[in-house]
Amino acid sequence: MTRTDGGARMTTTRDGRTARGRGRSPWRTMLLIALVVVMLGAVGLGWIYLKLNSGIHTFDARGLSGHRPAAGPSRSENVLVIGSDARNDGNSSLGGGDTNDIGRSDTAVLLHVYADHKHALAVSIPRDTLVTIPPCRLPDGSWTKSQTDAMFNSAFSVGQTDKGNPACTQNTVEQLTGLRVDHTVVVDFKGFAALTGVVGGVQVCLPQDVYEKDLDPNRATRGNLLFKKGEQTVSGQQALDYVRIRHGLGDGSDIGRIKRQQAFLAGLVKKVRSDGITPVNLLPLADAATKSLTVDPGLGTANKLISFAMSLKDIGLHDTKFVTLPWRYAGERVAVVEPDASNLWAALKADRTIDGKDASGKKQPQGGAAASPSPTQSVSGAGIDVAVYNGTTLSSLTSRAVSALTEHGFTVTGTARASSQDDATTVIEYGAALKPQAETVARLFPGAQLHFIGGSGINVVLGASYATGGSSAAATPTTVPGSVTDDARSADDDPCSDLTYGSGG
Repeated sequence: MTRTDGGARMTTTRDGRTARGRGRSPWRTMLLIALVVVMLGAVGLGWIYLKLNSGIHTFDARGLSGHRPAAGPSRSENVLVIGSDARNDGNSSLGGGDTNDIGRSDTAVLLHVYADHKHALAVSIPRDTLVTIPPCRLPDGSWTKSQTDAMFNSAFSVGQTDKGNPACTQNTVEQLTGLRVDHTVVVDFKGFAALTGVVGGVQVCLPQDVYEKDLDPNRATRGNLLFKKGEQTVSGQQALDYVRIRHGLGDGSDIGRIKRQQAFLAGLVKKVRSDGITPVNLLPLADAATKSLTVDPGLGTANKLISFAMSLKDIGLHDTKFVTLPWRYAGERVAVVEPDASNLWAALKADRTIDGKDASGKKQPQGGAAASPSPTQSVSGAGIDVAVYNGTTLSSLTSRAVSALTEHGFTVTGTARASSQDDATTVIEYGAALKPQAETVARLFPGAQLHFIGGSGINVVLGASYATGGSSAAATPTTVPGSVTDDARSADDDPCSDLTYGSGG
């Protein structure tokens, strides 16, 4: 028999004894349910992460150069994003071509995340840019010799493998910029198409109707209509067609296509941010991306990828900028414009935004007092001739030194490679009666040694110390040139702005 006594459940046994029931209280039941939910959630999340991890491919870090720029002291990060147009693994149906083709790079962007993690700058590197490709590792373990005046995108194809050579492209970017690349990510056609589908499409704007012949100029007829003039949302194959069209819009140049790609990336950033950057929202994106993603070992897990994405959540749309490496035409190819490019790299190394803001995240002196002037600010090279020789494999050091010298009034009479490319220390060589002038030159190269060599000139022989010891450009960043700032796009810009998509803007 059962009765209640003061609200508690009482049970009378057969021998007449009364026992108090052990009924579960509501809070204990709720706690049990919550515990089950958490456990199931943890198992589910663990399964999702396991699934994501299984889809991530990493490239061999043994292919990275042994002579890399030193890591900076700040919390900034440089991420190289490579768009691969390899036709293997299901990509041929999206881009055409031979399914056994070698890996090729179609797009390359160096993303600089400033130390304050509130600003970011994406620098597009034209595929036809003439650069020095440093020694790169081949599949058999041997290393190539350095190549000069090579097209930038050919670095990815070194070794002639279907997966490409991301490490070689990373080595080339580090030599070009003098910046250390912290991470490299390769996305192929399939991954790009899937990613745009997951976010629900990206808003773009076309200056004119676009037909199939605009995508494939070898067609005999103009074919079907691919895009109507004006604003529209694209995803999947259509998004891929949009960023790949070259001949049918603007001046038909790769530079014009880069502008269009920057507009698309700006739209993609805007869409992702509008949905909210949270782990829950990032999981579907990560699932789509990792199916066709190749990364460096430092980003080789889903947790690391999502953690990196979460670190970008405080970067506003207006503070997300897109620019192109300072360039000029060199025949049918593209040449780097100096000292504009060196000034851009120096600004990034110092965490200066393209509009001159300090984005290092460091606290300014109390009272707004200016920092102590750099010892190089009073250097005047008027009337002093200098020749520059590069004693390293980092070709960017030459342009960096030339920029620093000309900025301070020195006349650079010529540049060349030194007799060896493994010099550790920068040396200032000088002739008879030129020691005072040599000492003036040395003020721009901290830690440089002075050597008397006779003759009648002054030579700067750059050593590896110059890559890490700083220069006047590193100590006192120059303003980013107008060739960069005037052509910049922000992620919050109107998608219909700057639709000429040509070199003349």
